[in-house]
Amino acid sequence: MELCGKKKLHALSLAEKIQVLELLDESKMSQSEVARRFQVSQPQISRICKNKEKLLADWCSGTANRERKRKRESKYSGIDEALLCWYHIAQAKAWDVTGPMLLHKAKELADILGQDFVPSIGWLVRWKRRNNVGFGARHILASPFPTEPPPPAPTPQAQLPLSLKDFSPEDIFGCVEVPLLYRAVPGRAGTCDRVQVLLCANSRGTEKRQLLVSGPQAAPRCFFGVNSESLPASYHPDLAIPWSKWLSQLDRDMGRQGRQVALLMAARVVEEVAGLPGLCHMRLLPLSAASPTPPLPSSVVRAFKAHYRRRLLSKLAAAQSERAGTSLAEVAAGITVLDALHMAAAAWAKVPLHLIVSSFIQEGLAPGKTPLAQDQASEVPQVPGGLSLEEFSRFVDLEGEEPVSRACKEEVGPADEEGGGEDGFEPLPTKADALRALGTLRRWLECSGTTPELFENFYACEEGVERLCCL
Repeated sequence: MELCGKKKLHALSLAEKIQVLELLDESKMSQSEVARRFQVSQPQISRICKNKEKLLADWCSGTANRERKRKRESKYSGIDEALLCWYHIAQAKAWDVTGPMLLHKAKELADILGQDFVPSIGWLVRWKRRNNVGFGARHILASPFPTEPPPPAPTPQAQLPLSLKDFSPEDIFGCVEVPLLYRAVPGRAGTCDRVQVLLCANSRGTEKRQLLVSGPQAAPRCFFGVNSESLPASYHPDLAIPWSKWLSQLDRDMGRQGRQVALLMAARVVEEVAGLPGLCHMRLLPLSAASPTPPLPSSVVRAFKAHYRRRLLSKLAAAQSERAGTSLAEVAAGITVLDALHMAAAAWAKVPLHLIVSSFIQEGLAPGKTPLAQDQASEVPQVPGGLSLEEFSRFVDLEGEEPVSRACKEEVGPADEEGGGEDGFEPLPTKADALRALGTLRRWLECSGTTPELFENFYACEEGVERLCCL
């Protein structure tokens, strides 16, 4: 006799667990109804609710595998970490790393650590999956210094702090928390549109740490179905920067590279993390709020914000041209935190290396005798059409003004305006959707009289999408 209505017992992936939390938060469905939808038991849904904070932290960390259903850690964690450190060094030196090479190196490291361990193909496959390691085309690192002629000597008043003289310029980092009104338009900003962005770079501009964006929403709807590991920046579901977690990760990264670095920070943050144990590879150097020297040069921060504002206006103008009679403010309402994360990452990538170098030297935060001239160091993006230089300058510094106070609402994207899919979520795009979109984009470029350079960028994007579709 065949049993009817029997639930299929299976474990949910991290992505499915986040979807469960979103359904419970944003709909009136009970735990039993959600359990029936996902074909699991109600106690399993209850356990997911109890672990909500941990699941959201994993989802937003950018390091968790969203398809992994159970968290199994390797019993040889020391070998795991040592091999990953060696792999990153090999990547930096553009070595052609192969599977047999990794197996041989893992055995060498096991012998050094005194562990009785013989790596197998299965272990290597699991190690690659845990650490998101994939073999592909090698990336040759470009020269980290510009080939421009030497600029004039620094001003005599720039004095290097005594505590920094023990570090090379490559090992001096500055970090700062930047408030950003991510969907503001000229003359209009709201308190609900604020996120915090953590910028960090070394004084030679050769290392820009991945951005951390902190927002007020625990699980923004725009992140539904998104693989957070592939994002160019990480998202933290709280306006407060998670300093302890971020510093611990930075310390681990420096430890893998065998480095000792100095990190310039605001004094209040250093006091906040004073009891944080285990920072073995960093020296935290506090700068008080009264100090004229910021922990990351103000010209670097302003260049980042200028690039972000210009990218935002460009995006809004393109959307406005498609929706006749719509104001910029109305179009800006459709900008999501995920849009802001991508635009912030693009803006950070556009901050030029020579600006970072000269700014650190002029602020007296790094040694050097040849900072760039002031007109070169103040490089900012071209002023968008329709705004004067003064108006754009005010727009860049909009966070310094008093924002308009209004009721905070859940952000709305284009999918919500059109009704969205089931339960209000936009259906996730398939591989076929992605390939069709590439065809549409190429056809539009063909009919728009674009440049060969833009086609080259399109070909690179097309190749990357097609490679992902084959996985």
